[in-house]
Amino acid sequence: MRGHLVDSGLLARALDGIVENRCRFEIESLEIGRTNRDASFAVLRLSAPDRAALRNARTLLSGLGASALEERDARFLRCPRDRVAPEGFYSTTNHRTWVRRRGRWVEVREQKMDSLVVQEGRRLACRKFHELRRGALVVCGLEGVRVVPESRPRDRDGFAFMQSEVSSEKWLKVAVRKVAELIRSARTRGERVVFVAGPVVVHTGGVGPLAALIRRGWVDALLSGNALAVHDAEQALFGTSLGVDLRSGRHPDGGHQNHLRAINAVTRAGSLARAVRSGLLGSGVVHEAVRRGIPLVLAGSLRDDGPLPDTITDMVEAQRAYVRGLAKAGVVLILGSMLHGIAVGNLIPSWVRTVTVDVNPAVPTKLGDRGSSQAVGIVADAGQFLHLLEEEL
Repeated sequence: MRGHLVDSGLLARALDGIVENRCRFEIESLEIGRTNRDASFAVLRLSAPDRAALRNARTLLSGLGASALEERDARFLRCPRDRVAPEGFYSTTNHRTWVRRRGRWVEVREQKMDSLVVQEGRRLACRKFHELRRGALVVCGLEGVRVVPESRPRDRDGFAFMQSEVSSEKWLKVAVRKVAELIRSARTRGERVVFVAGPVVVHTGGVGPLAALIRRGWVDALLSGNALAVHDAEQALFGTSLGVDLRSGRHPDGGHQNHLRAINAVTRAGSLARAVRSGLLGSGVVHEAVRRGIPLVLAGSLRDDGPLPDTITDMVEAQRAYVRGLAKAGVVLILGSMLHGIAVGNLIPSWVRTVTVDVNPAVPTKLGDRGSSQAVGIVADAGQFLHLLEEEL
C-alpha cells in the first residue's frame, strides 16, 4: 500500500478489514511519511483459513489501494450478450484505477463506482450494465487492477476542518467561507461547479440567492428532479411554494392547487425554456438557468406530479444526462436532496470535492456510508446557506 496511509486512516481500515475477514496479517515493512505531504509505504503479508476468506480480504484491500507485489496482466472476458457481464467481472470503486494490459498500466477513464471496466480500442472506461454490448471485453478478477484512493494530505485547500464527522456545531459562516474558497480554487484550475438541489431550496427561501449565483456565473450545471422546477415555477407565477405564500407564510384559498396550475402553464408553453422566453416565467432559478444557458437536468421519479415536459422519465437516459452534466466537475454542492445526492455520488470519482448541505445530519452521513468518502457535510438550512454563500462570492 502506498499513499497517506496513516493520517487518512487507510492502514487502520485495511488491518481491521483483514481481521474481520478471518485472516491474519504481518507487517513486513512500514515507511511512514515524515511530513503531511510525504506518502507512506507498507508491505503486508496475509494468511487465511480458506480461499473464500482470502478472496474477501483481497477484495476489501483492493478497494483501499492495496495491490499484489507480483504484477500480472488483467484478465479480460467477453460479454455473452447485451447488458450481461461475464462471470467474475471486476466491480469498480470511485477511486483512480489503473489496469495492467500487455505489461503496461493504463488509467481507466470516466471513473465511477459500481461499474465495470470495458476495453474500447486502446482505452479503458467505466461502463454501467445497460451500456454493455455483446462481445465487449470486460476486466475480470483482481489481478492486474490497481486502485489509488484519494488519501489527501492534511490541510489541502484549507478544508481539513470539514473532514471530521458531520456536526451541527460548526460555525456556518466559517463553513460557507471554506466552500467559497473551494469554488474559487476550482475555477482557477478550470474545473466546473455543479449544484444538485432539491425543492427545499424553494421552500426555505433559497431561490433568490441561487438565481443570483447562476446569473453571476458561479453555477455551471444544475441537477435536480421535477419538484424543484415545479415549485420554482409556482413561486414565479403565484408567489407560493406548496401553496404557502413565501412572504406572509399564509395559506391562500386554493393555494394547494398552485403547483398543478404551474405544471399546466409550463406544459401549455411547451417547455421551461419557452416559458422563460415568452415571459411567462420572469424570475427564479429556472429563469436564470435558461438565460445563462447552463445545463438544467431534471430526473423524474414515481411520485412526480405532471411531470413537466422537460423532466426525463426514462431513468437510464436521466442517468446519462446527469453524467454529461457532471463532466469535468471539480466541486459538487448537494443542497437538500438525499435522492439525487446519492445518485450523483454514484456517478462521480472520489477526487471531485463534494459538499452536502441538509438540516438532517443523516443525509450527508448516508452519502459517505454509500461510498462517497470524499463528501463532507454541513448541517444547515439550505436557504440560509445559499444566502451566506451568495454574499461570500
